[in-house]
Amino acid sequence: MSNVAAMTRQDAMRALLAGIADDLRAYPALQDLLEQQFHAALRHQATQLGQAAEAISALVDTLQQRRALRVALAQRLLGPTANMDQAFALLKHPAREKIESDWKTLETMVVECKRLSKRNGDLLLEQHTIMQRVLHGEDQLYAPA
Repeated sequence: MSNVAAMTRQDAMRALLAGIADDLRAYPALQDLLEQQFHAALRHQATQLGQAAEAISALVDTLQQRRALRVALAQRLLGPTANMDQAFALLKHPAREKIESDWKTLETMVVECKRLSKRNGDLLLEQHTIMQRVLHGEDQLYAPA
């Protein structure tokens, strides 16, 4: 159902909810991949580091596509300025409470993955900087007065 404009409102809501459920299943896998990347970097395991990076990139692309679809679906339901809270408000009470809880869980997972990604990036940058110093020496041994 890639043509969002042709969807019924009910189909759009179903697709939106299904995408959130898919992301709830995908983010733990992303967290695991980020941990694998970190440990491969600590151990200087280039092959495993490359494999983790490829898997992370593919999964992030999928997550990004789902996020873009979610935005389009919310706009299909509520117009160009729609947000997720407005989309959730269209649901009846028990379903709304569940999806709002799921959404908060998803947001928490996203924040954690961003933290892990930054940690990994900082480690890789530090390792790169150290290697550059080892291979090419210090730019300035002493800071100018």
